[in-house]
Amino acid sequence: MSTTSPAQYQLFVNGAYVDGTGPDSYDVHSPATGEHVGTIPVPSAADLDAAVKAANDAQAKWARVNVWERAKVCHRIGDELAKRVDELARLQTLEQGKPLAESVADIEEAAQLFHLHAEDAVRLHGETMPSTVGDKRMFTFHAPVGTWGIITPWNFPLLMLAEFVAPGLATGNSHVVKPPANTPLTVLKAMEAFVAAGLPEGLVNIVAGEGATGDALVRHAGIDAIGFIGSSATGAKIQAAAGLKRSIMECSGNGPLVVLADADLDAAAKAAVYGAYLCSGQVCCATERVVVHQDAHDGFVEAVLRAAADVVLGDPFAATTNLGPLNNEGVAAKMDRHMADARERGAKILTGGGRRSGQPTDLYYEFTVVDDVPVDSLLSREESFGPVVPIITGANDDELLRIANDDKLGLQGAVFTQNMGAAFRFIEEMAVGQVIVNDSTCFWDINMPFGGAGNRGTGWGRIGGKHTLLDMSDLRTGVISL
Repeated sequence: MSTTSPAQYQLFVNGAYVDGTGPDSYDVHSPATGEHVGTIPVPSAADLDAAVKAANDAQAKWARVNVWERAKVCHRIGDELAKRVDELARLQTLEQGKPLAESVADIEEAAQLFHLHAEDAVRLHGETMPSTVGDKRMFTFHAPVGTWGIITPWNFPLLMLAEFVAPGLATGNSHVVKPPANTPLTVLKAMEAFVAAGLPEGLVNIVAGEGATGDALVRHAGIDAIGFIGSSATGAKIQAAAGLKRSIMECSGNGPLVVLADADLDAAAKAAVYGAYLCSGQVCCATERVVVHQDAHDGFVEAVLRAAADVVLGDPFAATTNLGPLNNEGVAAKMDRHMADARERGAKILTGGGRRSGQPTDLYYEFTVVDDVPVDSLLSREESFGPVVPIITGANDDELLRIANDDKLGLQGAVFTQNMGAAFRFIEEMAVGQVIVNDSTCFWDINMPFGGAGNRGTGWGRIGGKHTLLDMSDLRTGVISL
């Protein structure tokens, strides 16, 4: 896909596209082609104030709209996004780099989320409870929090906006969204669907920008709560700035895929490879580590190499491609650093291991399998965020569990076994928010609660199903004296 000239984008404030009032802008370049595909205004303090005011004013009215009417609007947004899947998917692949088929799935899922949360909201019930005082009647209900500042990452630009905005709208909130600096185009274009759906002005505002914009958004007095998806390092900075504001924080993962001695090795290998090439490994629940029982090691490695042969790195717009370029130089340099450390520590590079030359950009990274990875290496200790399967070997189930938990980023993990008792042990004892049995660490269902385990550096709150609506609502209590 090629563009003839880069587009000049605007902010989206109070239901309309508007020019920024500040002097600065920045360019977005495609990781797939290297082209300059858009210019984005950096919002000024006045622009941010206008967006927050619009959100505050709109939310005061939206909170009084009954939930059935809010659900109707969410359904219409889902319908309008579905009409635009092809256009939005092509734009996302251009700015993000992931294969077109993945982008199509992302946009379809974003549309589905608005339908799901519309249905969740009309069934979000309170309860009554008996009082210890005879003439009192007590009940609970859910009220909107107010205006949410939303900061989303560059790996799933529109989908992760929908993960907050769909439940947020359904529960009566408004939003000021800072999309990622290097993938804001799809989000801005998608606002056409929100307008066409008849969303009241001011309920969703987009102020694209870089870190300073996000910091100003988090600190703004008119922002009542924060929704964040991104790295743990950035999440810690956001929380320090946000203070006591309500927040949902979904941060980095380094979740292991554990392969027990009795596992279906072909299935485990395919799951590991999928979890490493999906979105070029730039996923918080990617296959960051494979911890395999020594009795299964040789067979697993052979199966991984067979599965890796089906990975095709190339033009993300080509139908045969299932591995596109990395999104930016920062993540590519991190992969370079992790691979250099693995080599220095004696790990075995079985395939791949570096950037592929002769491509439109320097961001095309070969699918990589690394064996004999030391547990103290960067590949094991840090979230690599690239297309790599690092293999670590353990002597028995106790050691596999210890290695799996020997990390502070417990987001999502997986275990392959045919023993139900072993499966339950790992479900209960792996220090992650979700354990997937006999499937990829990247398994995801829009109706399941997704988030990190306590005290694991992966945040709090849950994305998915009714749980996000609960986190984006205030639980209020009424007490009536008879």
